[in-house]
Amino acid sequence: MTSTDLILAATAGAVCLALCATLWAMAQRRRFESHAAHLKARADALEYRLMDSQGAAEAFDTAVIAIHDAGAHLVSGEDALAECAKILDAPADAQAVVKALVQADPSYAHKLATLFERGGPCAFEARGPRGGVMVEGRAAGTRAWLRLAAAAADETGLPDAGRFAAFMDGLVEPAWISDADGAPVWGNAAYLRAVGVEAARDASREGKSIDRAADALAIEAAKAGALREVVRLVPIDGRRRALRFSAQPLEGGGVGVFSSDVTEVEDMRDALKKHVEAHDETLNHIADAVAIFSQSRRLAFHNTAFADLWGLEPAWLADRPTHGEVLDRLRQRRRLPETVDYAKWKAAELARYEDLGPQPDEMWDLPDGRTLRVVRQPHPLGGMLLLYSDITGELRLKAQYNALIQVQQATLDKLNDAVAVFGSDGRLRLHNEAFETFWNVSAQALEAAVDFEGVVELCVPRLHDLSFWRELKGRVADPDPQMRAPTSGETRTSDNRIIVYQSRPLPDGATLIAFADVTDTRDLQAALADRSQALTEAERLKRDFVGNVSYELRTPLTTIIGYSELLERADGLSERSRGHVASVRSAATQLARSIDDVLDMAQIDAGEMALEIEDIRVAGLLSDAQERALKPAQLGGVTLSVECDKDVGLIRGDHKRLSQILDHLIENALRQTPPDGVVTLSARRALGEVRLDVSDTGRGVPFHVQAHIFDRFVGRDRGGPGLGLALVKALVELHGGWVALESEPGAGSTFTCHLPETQQPGASQPEFGF
Repeated sequence: MTSTDLILAATAGAVCLALCATLWAMAQRRRFESHAAHLKARADALEYRLMDSQGAAEAFDTAVIAIHDAGAHLVSGEDALAECAKILDAPADAQAVVKALVQADPSYAHKLATLFERGGPCAFEARGPRGGVMVEGRAAGTRAWLRLAAAAADETGLPDAGRFAAFMDGLVEPAWISDADGAPVWGNAAYLRAVGVEAARDASREGKSIDRAADALAIEAAKAGALREVVRLVPIDGRRRALRFSAQPLEGGGVGVFSSDVTEVEDMRDALKKHVEAHDETLNHIADAVAIFSQSRRLAFHNTAFADLWGLEPAWLADRPTHGEVLDRLRQRRRLPETVDYAKWKAAELARYEDLGPQPDEMWDLPDGRTLRVVRQPHPLGGMLLLYSDITGELRLKAQYNALIQVQQATLDKLNDAVAVFGSDGRLRLHNEAFETFWNVSAQALEAAVDFEGVVELCVPRLHDLSFWRELKGRVADPDPQMRAPTSGETRTSDNRIIVYQSRPLPDGATLIAFADVTDTRDLQAALADRSQALTEAERLKRDFVGNVSYELRTPLTTIIGYSELLERADGLSERSRGHVASVRSAATQLARSIDDVLDMAQIDAGEMALEIEDIRVAGLLSDAQERALKPAQLGGVTLSVECDKDVGLIRGDHKRLSQILDHLIENALRQTPPDGVVTLSARRALGEVRLDVSDTGRGVPFHVQAHIFDRFVGRDRGGPGLGLALVKALVELHGGWVALESEPGAGSTFTCHLPETQQPGASQPEFGF
């Protein structure tokens, strides 16, 4: 190759190299221009971001401080730093502010050291002399960053979100924040535990809720923009608890729902309600009228006795009238005490609401005659409680009781016996004047005696036997019923008086003790015993005499009667002699009957006559008596008739003694009846008895004699000893009956024997009738 070719080649190469260098330079320029534009754009972006960061820091009044090895310098927020430095009382320098934070509190120093040395985040509120500073620290790269903000006056002491969340988690009651639709967005630990989820959002997603009514309450509070509350029974940890839910709308949206456990409060409220109901029920069952007026003086409660006492309508009382309205209605119906100035009386009555102290009881005398005790008492819940007691019956009973006590005391004072009443506690409750005289003590001394021992000390001078008083004390104070059994006895006093005593337990636990001086009585009894013995001896002598005389007389009388009958049947006697013999026999027979009557009366008086009881036909008894008396009646010209009812039947008695009764009555009737007269025997049954009548048409019995007709020896003027009617009366009474006389002078007489149909036990043997 030639040089020209080489030159050309070299030129071409140089040109190519120049072209390539130019092209490379142009490419590098474009690349450098693009990189420069990128760097400028990045620098502008960083400048903008820096400006935004500074603007944001300035806008939110926060200061950002960077901490590195060279120290601390302010990144942004010069005004906020100056405000924080003023609060901490430090220079407006980043390094000085950090130093002031470290020196403010050891806990602050520990948290900042953790941030500077290990990059641990921190957040706290630093308290300075002039307020608080909110401090938040983070580590980024090789530097630590602090953001400081002065706390507002109303936010001083408020925790941050983390601390507040920790605080809420420490609550034992559920609390949460929900949206306006009731969906929970945050909940404390108690809420999550009660619902059974790990996050509040999970509860909404899984359809779980602590209580649907609480969710509805949150929705209602969000719509109303005001607090809403409700009490619900919710199962918590397996137990049924009463929770009060409070839903409060929050600034910025959402609703905060707080709960408080009011189980004990609700239990207490329920117990109080039951107690009030039981109290009201109890008041409704008492007899006294009760009314409770509230602080507004309206009727808050009344029992049924209140409406019944005043006659007020339950419907009107249910409207809760005022106290004044109640008084006005009662005055209209004249059921209040009469007063001259009712307005003044009513004002004074209502003014008692202002008196909180104890108020005295009053007595109201109502126009209808009732008396009420009025008790006023301030009510613990305000107002007044009024208690009306109708004491009309109580006052009447008290008056009767006082009158009874006065009559009792007056009665005891009229007694001759010394009487004292001791209570179960041994105290002297009652005594009469005779007790004072008996023991020679004064009423003042007895009143001063405290108990039974004191009374004994007053009585010992008259009766020294202390064992007697100890036994008597046991009758008074011993609680054993056997010891308080009735007792009595006799003893002697120091002045040689004989006294008897007796103790009687009373129904109320008291004991009555009575003393009586029986000295004169014992002397009189001794005298009477001697006289009774003498009379007994005289009676025995009389009985022996009568028996002996009767025996001695019967023997010759029997002989006289026998020979007189023999002479009457003898031949050769003249009529005159026969009349003399008949008179002798009649007189002897009369004397024998008189002796029998005397013996019978003596036997009856001695209680030795025994009846031989048997069944007796009354008609036959009358017929036999008629036959025995027929001859004397014919001799006297008297008609003797018998009238007996067919149904008179039988009677229980002694046939001999009943015949003796009829014989005496018939003999008496024949003696009183003139010739052509009539003596009638009759019998009839009536009212459990048999009546035997002996009637005559004789001269009758004078009135002054009728009262003593059955006495002994009254009829001696008519012959005989006068024992016939007396013996009739004694024999009838021995049968358990009685005899009566109906007579008018000149109109005859009727003797009626009232005999029982059956004999009482012991009638036949009087000595057995004790």
